[in-house]
Amino acid sequence: MPAKKQFLLRMDPQLFAQLEHWAGDEFRSVNAQIEFLLRDALKRAGRLKHEAETPKGDPAELED
Repeated sequence: MPAKKQFLLRMDPQLFAQLEHWAGDEFRSVNAQIEFLLRDALKRAGRLKHEAETPKGDPAELED
């Protein structure tokens, strides 16, 4: 897996608090929530290159 790009993100403390609460509701870290939201926005805008779709769920359930 390629290394993830790291960068500093400054945001309004109230916005961060709202993201933190939302992330907690979905059992994600704030970082993972931001990445999820950005990826979703890119998909909706048609700007995300097709990624290899990986099946979700228990691998044992996916075997034939």
